[in-house]
Amino acid sequence: MGSRLSSPGPQQRRFAAYIEGLANAAGHADRHTPLKNYCTGLLLPGERKSVEPMAARLAPYNVRRMHQSLHHLVAAAPWNDEEMLAQVRREVLPTMQKHGPVVAWIVDDTGFPKQGKHSVGVARQYCGQIGKHDNCQAAVSLSVSTWSASLPIAWRLYLPEAWCQDSERRQQAGVPEPIEFQTKPEIALQQIRQAVEQKVPVGVVLVDAGYGNSTPFRTCITELGLRYVAGIESSTTVWEPGQSPLPPPSRKAGRGASSAWKDVAWRQGIQETLRSRFAAVRVRPAHRDYKRTEPHREEWLLMEWPKKESKPTKYWLSTVPEKTSLKSLVKIAKHRWIIERDYEELKQELGLGHYEGRGWRGFHHHATLCIAAYGFLISERNRFPPSVRAGHVGLSAPEPPTNFRPRGSPSPPRKT
Repeated sequence: MGSRLSSPGPQQRRFAAYIEGLANAAGHADRHTPLKNYCTGLLLPGERKSVEPMAARLAPYNVRRMHQSLHHLVAAAPWNDEEMLAQVRREVLPTMQKHGPVVAWIVDDTGFPKQGKHSVGVARQYCGQIGKHDNCQAAVSLSVSTWSASLPIAWRLYLPEAWCQDSERRQQAGVPEPIEFQTKPEIALQQIRQAVEQKVPVGVVLVDAGYGNSTPFRTCITELGLRYVAGIESSTTVWEPGQSPLPPPSRKAGRGASSAWKDVAWRQGIQETLRSRFAAVRVRPAHRDYKRTEPHREEWLLMEWPKKESKPTKYWLSTVPEKTSLKSLVKIAKHRWIIERDYEELKQELGLGHYEGRGWRGFHHHATLCIAAYGFLISERNRFPPSVRAGHVGLSAPEPPTNFRPRGSPSPPRKT
């Protein structure tokens, strides 16, 4: 780890330069040092990344003052999350693109189990982290991805309708007045539109069935000039190849309307190459066709049927070009795995779900700074192997007092 008096190493100097680049997005100069301290605390070793434990690691002999500084930065200071995330993107994306172009924009949402009912947005809803409906908060994100790395560039709490209609709870949690109820797909479309306006390098939009089942959502993606690979459920209806509610346009010579099931490998997993059976056909989505004067455009229906299963298990609709090979279609459809890796590290290593405050501003500020710290890790991985992770980036801090126990930590075992 090194002592506080030792001169900074190359990685520490790069971190200082990175944080300096973000400082202006925080606004007032008084926030620059707390910003650096907060991101340092997120990257240091430690199980909890809430304010109090980080303060103890950063300033073990002046915990109260450090705690006040960090708490004010994340819970009260009125800096702009969107501006900060835009600056993170400007710092990190060029390092990602050195190893390949942007290939995808990935929409996802994630949940944070919570006790009680006062934390902003908490409600009984589906929580992917535990795989069932329970008391939790949920947030929607948009990430930009190359084949080897991805970075969240937008982040918004999903505020359930009951919260939106409860003026007292809104006021207590500091929910901004302009915030109205939006479904998760509506939040995602807002994030995508902003990315288009900001001229973020374009990739294929990847979504799971929670978004892809919605024909209006997919239509909006197309109207924005973007292509998609959208997960759908088996109940989604399409017109079979060669059939449609209206006379189809003349077909150009080319690939047939269907293809046989083929064994396709798409990525090297931890222990083995990932592979399964797939088929892809050109279809027309079927949705309120009685109101249309012309049929929906043809797009790909991709299906996965693992050999050990009795029927296909996954389906996607995609507007990638008709000449796209089956292997390429499978590879991009399966690329959503990378956001799962990001969320795992953001939660387990950087404390994305550790914020203990209840307010709207603190929830978003903490997540933004977690993403900022993660951005530094992504930049470093373009210099070094993927083993670079939180707690192993060469940042130093003094050891906390041996008798210090942050709030919420388990009691030490009794001596017998």
